[in-house]
Amino acid sequence: MDKIIYAIMGKSCSRSELNDLVKNIEGISGSTLYALSFREIAVAVGDFSSSKFAIAKELAIDFARVIEQLSQKLTLLPIRFGTFLKSDDDILQLMEDHHDSFYNNLLKVANKAEFGLKVMWDYEKGVEKIKGKSEEEEVKAETYFTKSTANTNYLLDKIRKHKLEDALLHHVEQLIGEISGHLSIINPDCKFKKMVSKTLILDGVFLVDKNKKDEFVRAVDLLKQQHDDLHLLLTGPWPPYSFVEIDQAL
Repeated sequence: MDKIIYAIMGKSCSRSELNDLVKNIEGISGSTLYALSFREIAVAVGDFSSSKFAIAKELAIDFARVIEQLSQKLTLLPIRFGTFLKSDDDILQLMEDHHDSFYNNLLKVANKAEFGLKVMWDYEKGVEKIKGKSEEEEVKAETYFTKSTANTNYLLDKIRKHKLEDALLHHVEQLIGEISGHLSIINPDCKFKKMVSKTLILDGVFLVDKNKKDEFVRAVDLLKQQHDDLHLLLTGPWPPYSFVEIDQAL
C-alpha cells in the first residue's frame, strides 16, 4: 500500500492531539488519515494504492474536500493531487530534507486565506468605447506617406489596427491598475495574469489575512458598483494553493 500526501501542516498542538484531529477527517474514498511529525511541521497522510489511482474528477473533488476540511483547523500547505511516497520513512526523510522550505512557507500563509478574482468584460463593447475616444486622433495617410497607393492604404489599415490595440491595452492596464490599487489598501499578496483572453482581462489570486476577509469582500463589492461595464467573479476563501513554493521537493 502506498502513502498519499494531502498537506504539510504547522504543528500547533501535541502529536497525539494532531493525530486525533486529522483522524476525524475522512480521506479520499473513505480512507483513514493520520499525521506524521518532524520538529515544527507535520504531514497529513493516508493509505491509498497508486496502482488503483486515476486522475478522475470524483477523486480530485474528494481530495480538495479533505484539504478544505484540514485548512479550517490548521495552517497548511496543500500538496498537489496524486503525490505518493512508498513509506512513512520516506515521508519523514522528505520532511527532514526540506524542513526549512516547508516551515518558511507555513509562516508565509499562517492565518491567511486565498481568494480568486476574475475580471471579465464585453470585448466588442470595449473596442467600440476605445474607438469612440480615439476618433479625434484619426490616422491620416499624409502623416506617414508622401502619396497614396494600394500598398500604402494596406499599411495604413495595419497602423490603425495597431494603434487601436495599443489603446485597448492601455485602457485595460488602467482598469487593472485601478482595481489592484483599490484592493492594495487591504495589503494582500497577489499574483496577476493579464489579458488571458479577449473577454478575461484579469485573473488574479490574493492572499488575505483571515481577519480581513470580510473587508476584502466588501472592497470587491464596491468595485462591482463602480464598474457596471465589468463582470467581477470572486471565489474563496480557499486554502493557499497559489502561494506555496515547494514543487522542487515533491
